[in-house]
Amino acid sequence: MSEFFKAELKDRFLEYALERNDYFEVQTLYDEFLRPNYSLDYAQKLVKDIKEYDGELLDVMGGNGSDIFMLASTPATQDFLDEGGFMHLYVKEEEKWDTFLSHLSSTPKLTKTEKKLLKRDNPDLKREKFMLFGLIGAVAVSFLFTVISIFNETFLKPEYVPADEFQRKMNQLQEQYILENERLKQELRESQRVLDSLGK
Repeated sequence: MSEFFKAELKDRFLEYALERNDYFEVQTLYDEFLRPNYSLDYAQKLVKDIKEYDGELLDVMGGNGSDIFMLASTPATQDFLDEGGFMHLYVKEEEKWDTFLSHLSSTPKLTKTEKKLLKRDNPDLKREKFMLFGLIGAVAVSFLFTVISIFNETFLKPEYVPADEFQRKMNQLQEQYILENERLKQELRESQRVLDSLGK
């Protein structure tokens, strides 16, 4: 159970106690606000938390061996609720944590004079800036040359074939042509022979 809900529950229980003019059992807290999702032990723990925070908020009458048996409101109960009750305490605690965390996260800002002194007194910073810009420039020029060379090789330079390579390819084509021609002649002769045999 969240601390927010516990604070709200404690306040609602104190308001209930104010409405009654008699003593009542912790069982009432359980029946009114917690049943069936939480146990009676949890109700007793909430009442103990209230008593530990301020013993004047509830008038407790023990009995049957139990520390907390019967309860009633006190004049301090009304004052406490008028001041905001446990919910107000919870909100104040959260605000303290938020302030603490914001102090942790924020870094102190430098004044203008501190910034000027920092820049003036730090020659290494200037040298590092110069080297950084030089490196960025070198990468940019290298990238530009790479793009230009790729463009030239792809689109502008004609593809030349050496003369001996050209002659070799021509010879190869001519041989393929002769072989194909011989094959066709052979097929033609075979077809002619088949036709002659059929004619007889």
